[in-house]
Amino acid sequence: MNIFVAKLNYSTQPDSLRNLFEEFGEVENCKVIMDKFTGKSKGYGFVEMPNDGEALAAIQTLNDSSLDGNQIVVKQSAPKPQNDRGNNRY
Repeated sequence: MNIFVAKLNYSTQPDSLRNLFEEFGEVENCKVIMDKFTGKSKGYGFVEMPNDGEALAAIQTLNDSSLDGNQIVVKQSAPKPQNDRGNNRY
């Protein structure tokens, strides 16, 4: 399950986010989204957990909890919208 984590402290590193979620089970991937121009955190990230039960437990427990001094928002990530523009040229 892909999990969205918002309101991260701008100093939060992927390792601390991973450690938080590993308390609930296996974490396949963990990333904090960085601005490509400044290299600074955008304040949100994603965690992938293969076991849906463990992921749901993490979401329920960690939503509105504190990490690095910030109260974080944790929820199931919505699927990325499909781009239906295609390559049609006029």
